[in-house]
Amino acid sequence: MTSPGGKACVVAIVVNFNAGDVLVRCIRSVLAQDDTTTVIVVDNASDDGSAEHAVRLFGQDDRVTVLRNKDNPGFATAVNQATRHAAAEGAGQVAGGYLLILNPDCELRTGALAALVEALDEDPRAALAGPLVMDTAGRPQRATLRRFPDPWVSLVTFSGLWRLEPWLPAFRGVESPAGLPQEVTRSEAVSGACMLVRTGAFVDAGGMDEGYALHCEDLDLMYRLRQKGGHCLFVPQAQVEHLQGVSSRSRPLWVHWQKHRGMQRFFLKFQAPCYAAVLRWPFSLLVLAGIWARFAVTLPLALLRR
Repeated sequence: MTSPGGKACVVAIVVNFNAGDVLVRCIRSVLAQDDTTTVIVVDNASDDGSAEHAVRLFGQDDRVTVLRNKDNPGFATAVNQATRHAAAEGAGQVAGGYLLILNPDCELRTGALAALVEALDEDPRAALAGPLVMDTAGRPQRATLRRFPDPWVSLVTFSGLWRLEPWLPAFRGVESPAGLPQEVTRSEAVSGACMLVRTGAFVDAGGMDEGYALHCEDLDLMYRLRQKGGHCLFVPQAQVEHLQGVSSRSRPLWVHWQKHRGMQRFFLKFQAPCYAAVLRWPFSLLVLAGIWARFAVTLPLALLRR
């Protein structure tokens, strides 16, 4: 959907928790995009002054709204909160427009939003589009283009056997070893750090699953969009710089726990029911044991990254 001025109706949603100065850079990069109409920042009880700084800088800008929560209800809940707020402020525009859901440690490069909008406009069956997500050195980050995890794919990925995929297709991991395509490509999933989703498709899918606190809620959304007949697009012409993990550094144990809790929820919700009843619970227990074994094995590295 476009506004009377010919620009796409986009509501950008930024969920903030102690992101520091990068939050301001994120907001500025979004406002610099030609297609943005509104930015909604939902602050989940930050105590680093980042929300106050954003209010000081953008408080008089009608394009920016900062919502303050007294506690941290989680990323998914905050996204849904912003979507409801946007609908209340202008339901007619929001219903046929787009939601740009991005992390506060992301900066959109020039033309990124326009490229995402164009990709969705040209593919009416696509529900969501993701950009090329890069680190500060310009290198593509992991999960920029990925597949849905299942027990085998996750095992192959964690073990490193996914590197054998070019010669042995059975060792198909979450990521492809062939590199990233140069053109807009249909994909199973893209990075949750920055996603442009049709508002109607988002609402029809039920929004974000608030049972996730952090991690895997993006995959959950993409999976449900696919169940509804939509698909994702990877748009390499749209480029976003991602300073990964800014909000997570102050609580690495909690974040690592929630990541694996999210894996567990995703498996039990979508994949465990696919197995025959006689195998479901024995196999599920094996998978869950693997998830939490991974938690224990990778915990020291997660704590060292703080």
